[in-house]
Amino acid sequence: MTTPLTFRQRYALGQQRRKHMRRAGHAGWQPKLRRADPLRLVADSMRGRVPALVQIKYDRMACSPFGFFRGAVPVMACDLSLGPNTGIHTQLCGDAHVRNLGAFAALDGRLVFDINDFDETIRGPFEWDVKRMAASLILAGREAGAKPGHCRAATAAFLASYRTQMQLFARMPVLQLARYMVHRLQSVEPISQILRLAERATALHSLDALTIPPAAARGTRAATGEPRPRVGARESKARIFKSVPPDLTRVHGLTARHVLDSLTTYAESLQPERRHFLAQYMPLDVAFKIVGTGSVGLRDYVIYMQGNGAADPLFLQIKEEVASAYAPYLVDAPEPRHQGRRVVEGQRAMQLQSDPFLGWTTIAGRDYLVRQLNDHKAAVDLSVLKSAALLEYAAVCGEVLARDHARAGDPGLIAGYIGTSDRFDDAIARFATDYADQTGRDWEALVRSRRQAKPAAKSAAKSAAPPAASKKKAAVARKASR
Repeated sequence: MTTPLTFRQRYALGQQRRKHMRRAGHAGWQPKLRRADPLRLVADSMRGRVPALVQIKYDRMACSPFGFFRGAVPVMACDLSLGPNTGIHTQLCGDAHVRNLGAFAALDGRLVFDINDFDETIRGPFEWDVKRMAASLILAGREAGAKPGHCRAATAAFLASYRTQMQLFARMPVLQLARYMVHRLQSVEPISQILRLAERATALHSLDALTIPPAAARGTRAATGEPRPRVGARESKARIFKSVPPDLTRVHGLTARHVLDSLTTYAESLQPERRHFLAQYMPLDVAFKIVGTGSVGLRDYVIYMQGNGAADPLFLQIKEEVASAYAPYLVDAPEPRHQGRRVVEGQRAMQLQSDPFLGWTTIAGRDYLVRQLNDHKAAVDLSVLKSAALLEYAAVCGEVLARDHARAGDPGLIAGYIGTSDRFDDAIARFATDYADQTGRDWEALVRSRRQAKPAAKSAAKSAAPPAASKKKAAVARKASR
């Protein structure tokens, strides 16, 4: 075992990284550096997704610049790779933005507020997460109707919080950092609102929201002719998933069987005591669900399970995972053996507490993450992020992101690079405003391309249709053939 460097040595190494990349070098965004069309990058990321759902993702991205930002991680990953970076790596969330922090239940039942989406997680330069979160605050504030000055102030609050907390974490005893919790959440109105929503988001609430009772279930099966997966003696009396296409659609037959069979592999990814808890639940029904913005088009299944009676439901989400959008730009990043496992291990590295049923599996050669669905989960309502609320929320985002980076990386190295002045803050703030403006232009390009595509599609459909005279001849020919 090698002797670890002291805090002072690690801090000094961080300061030396400024020679590799000046802190002021993070400022600004230069569109001329781009070599790839952002809309082409988005289109390329759709390969392998369910074709019928791709349009839904574009619809959600076209709603607003922030909607575009949420669905365009491949664009920002490419943009961040165009310039130099610090070379100070930690575990990245990869998709750090204001709605990817939220509440969920820990194993002991306590509500935890933390980053809760790790689909893009990978080890990379710490500042890439910082830049993405900072830009998201500008975009979210604009969408909420906050004044430009408030958006800039929120970004400054986020960056100051990240910097000061990283200085604290760098000097903190190791186990104290590992256990560190953000204690002032109830006093921050946007977060106290999230926690109130999370308290109501129980498994029984999901049971009412997602399923229908046995009588209605029998009527649904009779009307549609859908068979129920044969999963146990209780199935004939159990509820089934509602059919709310395209967001929620029941799955049956061979597909349902493959999903259920994947639970065996999934159980092996759990810790033994959690495997014991899972074994006490019986799967009753399977559905396909559309979630989020960036993940739309990837395969996402949910399983309704029952434990100790009808009042003990468990909903598992089985979410397809593909390579992180950052992987092509991190040449030293090892190729993960399993994309679902990549997400689980990245999440566990960063989070204070993780979903007790977090694991991974494989279905038909595709990698999947498994976690609970909607168990005390809640995220911020963008409409409340105005003026003081935006500032308070931004400061908590800085503290949470710094804590997660410090847990998974070297806080001494990061603190040494950032320093105690606001030089790093000012540079990232300038980048965030410029990149938010760029995202607005990219969103406008998407909206224009969709407008132009509609007349072209109508024209193509019209030209493909046979002319009236041809229709008449065809009708005469069919009549003669009889």
